[in-house]
Amino acid sequence: MKVRATVLTLAFCLLGAAVCLAADAFVGTWKLNEAKSKIAAGSPKLTTVIYEVAGDSVKVTVDGTSGDGTAVQDVWTGKFDGKDYPVTGDPNTDTRSYQKANDHTLSFSNKKGDKVTLSGRVVVSADGKTRTVTSNGTDSTGKKFTSTAVYDKQ
Repeated sequence: MKVRATVLTLAFCLLGAAVCLAADAFVGTWKLNEAKSKIAAGSPKLTTVIYEVAGDSVKVTVDGTSGDGTAVQDVWTGKFDGKDYPVTGDPNTDTRSYQKANDHTLSFSNKKGDKVTLSGRVVVSADGKTRTVTSNGTDSTGKKFTSTAVYDKQ
C-alpha cells in the first residue's frame, strides 16, 4: 500500500511540474514579424527563436542572420536565474544570462569574456501571442545600436 501511495504522489508531483513548465509564456516557437520590428542597421536579425523545456532548464535556439548578413544559429541551455550559461554557435557571445522579472518578462545579457556585448528585455503579451525584444548592444565595428524585434507565436 505504501508503494502505491508513493508512486501516486510522485506521479502527481511530476504532472504538476510538467503543467507549470508547459504553461510558461515563453515556451514555443516565435517568428520575427519584420513589419512590426525596428531592427537597427548592423545588428543581428533573429528570425526564429525556440524556447523548450530541457529537464529542469530551458533550451533557447536562435536562427537568423548576423549584422553582416551571414547565417547564424546559437543555442543556450540554462535557467532564468540571472547566472551566465554557455552559448554555442555565436562567435560574439560566450555566455548569456536570463533573469525572470515576472511570468511575462525576462531581462538578458550576452557576454564575450567579461564584457557585456548585448543586453535587453523580453516581454510576452498578456494573451501569449506576441513577444517583444528590446536590445542594446555594440556591433562588430564598435557602433552602439538599439533594436526592437516583435515576434509572433507559431
